[in-house]
Amino acid sequence: MTFGLESVVFILYLLFMLCIGLRWFFKTKGGGEKSYFLGDRKMGPWVSALSAGASDMSAWVLMGLPASIYAYGLGQTWIAIGLAIGYALSWIIEAPALRRFSIAANDSITIPQYLSNRFMSRSKALQIICAVIFIVAYTVYAASSIKACGTLFHTVIGIDATVAMYIAAFIIISYTFLGGFSAVCWTDFFQGLLMLAALMLAPICALAMVSAGSGTAEAVALPDGYWNIFSSWQDVISGLGWGLGYFGMPHIIIRFMSIRSEKDLKKSSKIGIIWTLLILFFAVVSAIVAHYLLGDVEDTSTVFIQIVRRIFPALISGILLSAILAASMSTADSQLLAASSAFASDVYKPVFRKGNAGDREMLWAGRIVVLVIAIAALLIAANPNSGTIMGLVENAWGVFGAAFGPAILLSLFWRRFTFAGAVSGIVVGALVDILWLAFLSGTGVYEIIPGFLAGLIAAVIATCLSPAPEQCVLDLFDRASAPETEAAQR
Repeated sequence: MTFGLESVVFILYLLFMLCIGLRWFFKTKGGGEKSYFLGDRKMGPWVSALSAGASDMSAWVLMGLPASIYAYGLGQTWIAIGLAIGYALSWIIEAPALRRFSIAANDSITIPQYLSNRFMSRSKALQIICAVIFIVAYTVYAASSIKACGTLFHTVIGIDATVAMYIAAFIIISYTFLGGFSAVCWTDFFQGLLMLAALMLAPICALAMVSAGSGTAEAVALPDGYWNIFSSWQDVISGLGWGLGYFGMPHIIIRFMSIRSEKDLKKSSKIGIIWTLLILFFAVVSAIVAHYLLGDVEDTSTVFIQIVRRIFPALISGILLSAILAASMSTADSQLLAASSAFASDVYKPVFRKGNAGDREMLWAGRIVVLVIAIAALLIAANPNSGTIMGLVENAWGVFGAAFGPAILLSLFWRRFTFAGAVSGIVVGALVDILWLAFLSGTGVYEIIPGFLAGLIAAVIATCLSPAPEQCVLDLFDRASAPETEAAQR
């Protein structure tokens, strides 16, 4: 193990994240369920935008995506294109409506709670189904972030990857456990800035070095068809399909609900879209320039790490490589909080406690779930057969997009949409996604596409076959749809 300046920077960064958690623990001490899980809907435009982006762009954008493009060619850039389109549309189309509807629907603070309140349903079936999907998918998703931390520490410091995973999990649990949504958003804000700085500086400096004659440009041998962006129809369709995930990604769209005003939301959308476009663009550039700067790399997931260490001195590389740590942690904390809020608010309180749980009890229920899910994710990440970082993200992303995307969009824009339609869409979307992954992944088509389409069709059919919503539900839709409602200005 080599303990140098890079290691010192990592430790200081981790301590900084813990300090943010402690600050929000003392600031929000005595606050209630809404404060812990949604920050009292007081997030400003910059924090909301960068928090949404940072919670989305986990270590896969610094390790998984560059690795895929480095190894397989520009056909993999369709993932970045699909994500850019989907993210922009989610801010422009979904965000304003979801914020208004979540407030009109009895001031809902979680996605499952919103879907139930949207239909004024007394049934807890939808909340329980959503919570189960949340816990399973987020455990897999968080495992990818913890696994990335292990790879980072092993490559840079030489520490055992499994030990590094335990350290990272402890830090993530600590500040999520202490400060809740506000701590998560503020840590994501700083981590988003760091990620952008790293992804912009590294490829630009690498290009400058290659132009000056450094690197291995003479000896590099690119794979056949590397520059062909239209490598196959499966790459194009599957890459664009990644964009569908944004419409149903709970830990991202929950940020839409937390923004303090419609005016701030418009500003957030511009910041968030620009940030994401820059992140994705420079991730692609990093993968391409790596061939000319580094030549052949045995472990493709370390491409970005090797670029940074090749270019910068230890102090600067330590700061920039903390961006990978930031990316991993900013996504894992959001996932843990979203899963814990779903269980505490949507299962524990209404089902086990029959609505009688107080604020303090709810906070501790959520914190315990954070701990349980993190431990399960750690066990998955530490398993050598768990798959790659990109593979884990891909699986969880597909389930969320297929299950929740159609139901949430229809709930916002179809007045006739019913509770039965929402339940059917979520269940069918999740099942088709999982079955496609298990039995038809050999087709080369990303499972989110058939899952999303199946969920959409099932939701429409079930709605058409079920009785029309009651008048009170239609009135709620009309109130939330009006641009100048009290809910919209809240």
